[in-house]
Amino acid sequence: MDTKATIDKDGVIIEAIMGGLFRVEFEDGKTAVASSASNIRRNRIKLFPGDKVKVEFSPYDETRGRIVYKYR
Repeated sequence: MDTKATIDKDGVIIEAIMGGLFRVEFEDGKTAVASSASNIRRNRIKLFPGDKVKVEFSPYDETRGRIVYKYR
């Protein structure tokens, strides 16, 4: 198995949690906790509830992820 294999899903931020974490809801009704990736923080992209984002998951745990893209 490729060590860089990831799962990407599109979702909507429904809640901002303390410490830079966000609760994201996906089209299939599942929710996950996601943090912002380093490129989001480095470029100072603001994330708010209601924003549509792309979340990247490890194939082993789909309850925690990393926000890698914010759609306009």
